[in-house]
Amino acid sequence: MSLSNRKEKILSAVVDSYISSCEPISSQEIRDRHLPDVSSATIRNELAALEEMGYLVQPHASAGRVPTALAYRLYVEKLMPKRMLSDSELNMIKRYFDHKIVEIDDMLKATAKVISEVTNLTSVAYANNTDALVVKNIKFVKIADTQALIIIMTDGGLINNATMDIPPYLSDLELLSASEFVSNAFCGYSIGEIANSQNIITDIKANFRAFFDTVLDVLKKYAHESTMEDIVLEGSSKILEQPEFANLAKAKAMLSMLEAKTDLVPVLQSKGEMNFNIQIGQDNEIRQGMPECAIVTATYTVGGKSIGNAGVIGPMRMDYPKIVSLLDYIGTAINNAMSIGVVNEKEELMEVNNGTKQ
Repeated sequence: MSLSNRKEKILSAVVDSYISSCEPISSQEIRDRHLPDVSSATIRNELAALEEMGYLVQPHASAGRVPTALAYRLYVEKLMPKRMLSDSELNMIKRYFDHKIVEIDDMLKATAKVISEVTNLTSVAYANNTDALVVKNIKFVKIADTQALIIIMTDGGLINNATMDIPPYLSDLELLSASEFVSNAFCGYSIGEIANSQNIITDIKANFRAFFDTVLDVLKKYAHESTMEDIVLEGSSKILEQPEFANLAKAKAMLSMLEAKTDLVPVLQSKGEMNFNIQIGQDNEIRQGMPECAIVTATYTVGGKSIGNAGVIGPMRMDYPKIVSLLDYIGTAINNAMSIGVVNEKEELMEVNNGTKQ
């Protein structure tokens, strides 16, 4: 059943006010702050109707109304206003992303950190489908007489760099030849294909065997890392600052959920083709007995390829307009930072290979 325009305005006013105050909202407060042209009696009648329809509850007979999960769902689907981030919030984001980022892990940590700081909520970032990352380039860069840095570039950015021992007499030209051989061997294959195949290449030159085997081990280890390690949480204790989780049993249940990171994966992954995924109340029930909460996540892409999801976990009473604006802005910042980082990294590698960088 659709709501009248007036009912929608009143419901939106209740949600906005409750998000700010966490106190039941009275008809007088709605009239004073939102609808001065509507009488208190009319607002009371509309509140009673909205309560009957399941959008509001009244904790006590003499108290105001509180939104239900149904009200929040309608709010985010239809009533939610657009919200601009403040200058201080924008500057905070820029401090995290106004430099090159090439490693996916670095991106996850920066994203989770800034989301938690701006929202003062628990944030989460998740790198999804790492097996689908396709190897684009592999380089060995000498960092000591007997040690080289292994740089593996994928279409989603760099994976964690590793090092390997090399013979002390190895020349720069020989190291370049090893880079070209190994890069040609693995380029175009996904990490999942490499990890699960026994025959990526069979004819390996003896002097390149150690390089090939080391890169293969690095990629297999990356592919088989625990899913738990791909999830970054920030501000877990901030959940306890929310009035909704002042109850000890609810707080324990929520912290238990956050500690069991793998339980979060299904609700963090995007649903369908949506860039934003907002799950409220029982929409996101992860396990039986969990207190009602809300999870808002966004899917992030670099160069048109999805690299993961990030967002917030908190009470149903969260500032959805601000959070959606924040996640949207961060998406642009991530794409710019990682794209610039990949370009700069390629240029630096070219300089190293050409001998123009010391």
